[in-house]
Amino acid sequence: MTMHKTILITGSTDGIGKLAALKLAEAGHQVYLHGRDADKLASVITEVQAVATGEALDRVGGFVADFSDLTAVLKMASDVNEKLPKLDVLINNAGIYTTSAATTKDDLDIRFVINYLAPYELTNTLLPLLKQSSKARIINLSSAAQTPISYEAFAGQASLEDKTAYAQSKLALTMWSMALADKIASDDINVIAVNPGSLLNTKMVDEAYGQYWSSADKGANILTELAISDEFANDTGKYFDNDIKDGIQGDVRGEFGKPHADALNKEAIAKLEKHTEQVLQSLY
Repeated sequence: MTMHKTILITGSTDGIGKLAALKLAEAGHQVYLHGRDADKLASVITEVQAVATGEALDRVGGFVADFSDLTAVLKMASDVNEKLPKLDVLINNAGIYTTSAATTKDDLDIRFVINYLAPYELTNTLLPLLKQSSKARIINLSSAAQTPISYEAFAGQASLEDKTAYAQSKLALTMWSMALADKIASDDINVIAVNPGSLLNTKMVDEAYGQYWSSADKGANILTELAISDEFANDTGKYFDNDIKDGIQGDVRGEFGKPHADALNKEAIAKLEKHTEQVLQSLY
């Protein structure tokens, strides 16, 4: 019998985050959603409640936060800590690619903030709650697009085009995922970074590329499996590449693969950690 889990999915008012929430609630898990728009979040919570079964029926909730504002992220983390007695699975799914406003109110590139710094702050603040679980999992949404980080751009001192900023932010998230897995290995918390599949049929991909290769379900399915399947119970510090080897189109499931070389480079990771702390200290 599958133990029902308490799961928080960021960026879950549309795309693969929403699809994963629907699948997990339908399977009877307690699901908490996140979005930046309170009305949209309430509407999606109603949709997820409609398919929820078992214990999950009365246990679908949500949290509002604009992830481009790290103060709002920390406030949300505080709310989650107050509301939940434990957290079994955290899926850091919220992400941004194209945008009309490339910088935040703190003059940082919005991709670095939403795709990396927000999950970094949220996860670190929720670690005590994850430790309350007997075997917690953190799933970080990476990408096939990963490019070495410009620390000038990371600190807001240079601007990047959308594609480059996105790829650099996703490498930062992947590097941190590997480091976090090592750091919390003794706490029985697993960390997996996942490329859910290239050019899935989602709003973000449509806005960026205007075409898709695979269904959004492909991404939602791997998120669901990584979150709850016993198959992944002992996997941590790994990168799951949901693009198949012999061509990336189609809905076939991928496999664990090698992340970008910087994600396995201790010196590169130490440099990222140093610059991350510097940027965060400049904000608070």
